Amino acid sequence: MTASLPKGLSQAIAAQRRSEFRRWRILAVMAGLCLLGLILDIATGPALLSPAEVLRALLRPEEVAPMTRIIVQDLRLPMALMALVAGAALGVGGAEIQTLLNNPMASPYTLGLSRAGLGASLVIAYGSFGLPLPLAVPIGAFLFTMLAASILFGLASLRRVSSSMLVLAGIALLFLFQSFLSLVQFLSAPEISQQIMFWLFGSLTKSSWTTLAVTTVVTAVCVVLLFRDSWRLTALKLGETRAASLGVDVAALRFRTLVLVAVMTATAISFVGIIGFVGLVAPHVARMLVGEDQRFFLPAAMIAGAAFLSGASVLSKVILPGALFPVGIVTSFVGVPFFFWILLRAK
Repeated sequence: MTASLPKGLSQAIAAQRRSEFRRWRILAVMAGLCLLGLILDIATGPALLSPAEVLRALLRPEEVAPMTRIIVQDLRLPMALMALVAGAALGVGGAEIQTLLNNPMASPYTLGLSRAGLGASLVIAYGSFGLPLPLAVPIGAFLFTMLAASILFGLASLRRVSSSMLVLAGIALLFLFQSFLSLVQFLSAPEISQQIMFWLFGSLTKSSWTTLAVTTVVTAVCVVLLFRDSWRLTALKLGETRAASLGVDVAALRFRTLVLVAVMTATAISFVGIIGFVGLVAPHVARMLVGEDQRFFLPAAMIAGAAFLSGASVLSKVILPGALFPVGIVTSFVGVPFFFWILLRAK
């Protein structure tokens, strides 16, 4: 079949296949790094374990001591897996926001979709309305994130609203919600304000099998639905006018993508708190490695976000031996210089 094609076309097809094979290898290496991060994340902590012990506790639990099995399977494994799932959700969210708005500085945070802190702070400060606090805080965080997203949904549904206007609206929401959050902290007692601040730092310590299952299912469903629009999102990188000429309903695509990203990131943030820079750095790493083709860009951003947050989780447990450093602070410390490096490298 290939021999009957013109020589130039055959060479182009062969080059494309080599490029795709190279991208698949990159994705495989990135997945391997995620697996390594998972093992190291389980191994580190107040009770240090070797990677060999971790693998035995996971694959052959009957061969390890009961205490080791409890530490690995009941305490650390849910947190380590939550780091991967939440990082993947934030990485995909940032990638699709940047694609949708054609803005490399866009992320769920800059669009105001990470304003879960206001909902969580209101629940912590003024009561859980009869619900257990561990359940009420994620619900409040999710509802306020979706409230911010609903405003963007309304704007995105208007055909005259451009991508730049959505970015500006997101920044305005960011400052508005931050002002209300500061007011709640100012009016709260010192111990309540401290609880709010700790939640805002972002932490994986309250992860459980239940919260992990909810986050995993929501993320998986949203990612599958985003994959269905991979061709349309790739065409959108050519510009809204060209995408529309190719038959893409830009307004509907923008609205649909915003809804999926909002639900996915709101679910993850409601359980782990506000974790910055994952949704900003991971898409840039994916873009440098595999390009803009959504067939590879989307999984690369997902894996990069998972590896980034998993690595940050490991660092959060070795910075202060015997203590758990808030992972949201670690992502900022690591993400800021890394992002500056990306900016200088890409000029």
